[in-house]
Amino acid sequence: MAAKPDKNLKRQIRLCGAYLCLAASLPFRAEADALPDPEPSATAATTILAPASVDSISGVIGKITILNNSIFDLDIPEEDKPLYRLANKAHITTRPGVIQQQLLFNEGDELTPAALKESERILRGNRYIQDADIQAVKNDDGTVDVNVRTSDVWTLIPRLSLSRSGGENNAGIGLKEMNLFGTGMAVEALYKSDVDRDSTMLKFADHNLGNSWYSLSAVLADNSDGHTQFLDLRMPFYSLESTGAHGFSALNNDQIDSLYENGDIAARFRHETESFEVFRGGSKGLENGWARRYLTGFVYDDHQFSAAPDDLAPGSVLPENRKLVYPFVGFEVVEDRFEETKNLEQVNRTEDRFLGTRVAARLGYASTTLGSDRNAWIVRANAQTGFGSSKKDSLILSSDLGTRIEDDGPQNLLLGVSARYYRRQSERRLFYASLRGTYGHNLDIDNQLLVGGDNGLRGYPLRYQGGDRAAILTLEQRFFTDWYPFRLFRVGGAVFFDAGKTWSDQIDSLPNQGLLRNVGLGLRLGNTRSGQGRMTHIDLAFPLDGDQSIKNVQLIIETKKSF
Repeated sequence: MAAKPDKNLKRQIRLCGAYLCLAASLPFRAEADALPDPEPSATAATTILAPASVDSISGVIGKITILNNSIFDLDIPEEDKPLYRLANKAHITTRPGVIQQQLLFNEGDELTPAALKESERILRGNRYIQDADIQAVKNDDGTVDVNVRTSDVWTLIPRLSLSRSGGENNAGIGLKEMNLFGTGMAVEALYKSDVDRDSTMLKFADHNLGNSWYSLSAVLADNSDGHTQFLDLRMPFYSLESTGAHGFSALNNDQIDSLYENGDIAARFRHETESFEVFRGGSKGLENGWARRYLTGFVYDDHQFSAAPDDLAPGSVLPENRKLVYPFVGFEVVEDRFEETKNLEQVNRTEDRFLGTRVAARLGYASTTLGSDRNAWIVRANAQTGFGSSKKDSLILSSDLGTRIEDDGPQNLLLGVSARYYRRQSERRLFYASLRGTYGHNLDIDNQLLVGGDNGLRGYPLRYQGGDRAAILTLEQRFFTDWYPFRLFRVGGAVFFDAGKTWSDQIDSLPNQGLLRNVGLGLRLGNTRSGQGRMTHIDLAFPLDGDQSIKNVQLIIETKKSF
C-alpha cells in the first residue's frame, strides 16, 4: 500500500508509539476459550440480513452465521489508517468454530431469547473478544436465522509493566498470547517482582478444551522464596441451563509469608501448602427464573509452618499447623436477572451486570479417622442480591462467611458484608458509594486482617492497619468522557473520599490508630483494543490522618477489572 504524504508521517509515528507503549504495559489474565476448526455450517458471511429483536421472534433456528471482525473497523474513517490496517493483517482472527462452540444453541433448536442473551454474555466474557451482538431474522418459511457478530482485540502482548500501590512498586516483564492461533488458548511467560517476592512463571489456560466446555488452567512458578505448582481441570456450570459439573484442582506451594504492623513487616515464616479438591454437581437447569445446583466433593488441605531463615523476630509465635481432610456437600441458587449497561464500571463498553440473587453454601466435616489433625466442621457461605436498575439507582448487597467449628467453638471465623450503591446522574456522570465491614474471631495467625493502600485506603501505605475487625467507606464521583485517543482507549475520571479503620477486642498488643481518611482524584483509561480488557488507574491520594511518617501525597498506578 502506498505511503501517506510526508506531512502525516509524524502523526503516524505518534499513533504507533502510543499503541505499542500501551500494549506493552498490559497485565496478564489467563482466561480464554479454545476450539478446533469450525464446522462448515458456522462459516463467516459477507452480508448480514436485517435484524429484529430476539424477544419478538419465535421459531426453529435455521442458519447460524458467524461474522467475526478483526481489531479495527476499516469502514470507520478514523480507523482506516496504515497502522491499524497493519494490526488487522498481523492479527490472527478468532476461528469461527471457537465462537460457535460457546453458543448455547444449534441449528434446528427452538429459539429462546434467554439462550441468545446468555450466549452474548459468555462471548463478552472472553478477553480476546471486545464485544458480541446476536441478532435473529425471521424467514418466510417460519425458521429463524441467527447472526452472531463479534469483534476481536489484540492478544499478543509484551509484558513490560510498572505499577505502584500503597507506596510500593510492582514490576513485570514477559510475553503473553491470549488467543493462540485464534484457538482461544492463553499462554504466558513472565518475570515479576512485588513487595512479597520475585517470580518466574509459566501459565496456560484453555476454557474450551478439545472442543468442549472443559476448562484447564496450569501455573508453574519458581519464586525467590519457594515455588508454586497449580493445576485445575473442570467441567463447570457454564450456563444457567447446565445440568452437571465436575472436576478437580491441586496446589503445591512453598513461600515466605509476612505479618505486618503499621505497614512494616513484623515477622516472617515459611508456609508450605499441599491441597487438592474433587467435586461433582448436578442441576435441573433453569426453572421459573432460577437455577438450583447441588454439589458433593472431597478436600485434602495441609498447611505446614516453620521459621523463615531471615525472620525479623526470631522466636516469635508460629501459626499452628493445620491438616484438614473432609468430604463436603453444598448448594447454589442463582436468579436469572442480568442487565446490559454502559458507563458503570467501564468506559463506554457493554457491561453484563448481575442484579439478581445468588446464595451458595458448603458444609464439610474433617475427622481424625480420615487423616485430619482435628475434628472440625468446615463452613463456607456467600450471598448477593441486587435492587433497582442501572438506568437510575441500584444497590448491591453481599456477604461472605467462612469458619471452622472445633470442640472449643468457631475458629478462624471471618464474616464480611458489603453494600455498593450506584446513582446514575446522567449518561456521563455517576455517583458511587460502598461500605464494607469485616468481623473476625479467633483468626489463625497467618490469616491477618489488614487495610491500607492496596485494598481501599488509597492515601496510606499498603497493609497499614491490622486487627480482627475492619470497616471501609468509599465515596466516588465518576466521570465518563467521549474522548477516544488514537482509537485505543477510553478516558474517564474520578474524585474520591476513603475512610476506614481496623480494631481488635482480642489482640491487646495492636495499637489503636483511629479512623483513617483520605481524599483524591484519578484518571481512568479503559482499554478497548487488547486482551487486557481492564481499567488503568492513575490516582493521587492525600491522607488526612495517620502518623508523620506517611507521605503527604500517594501516587497509585495499577490495573483493575473495574472503575
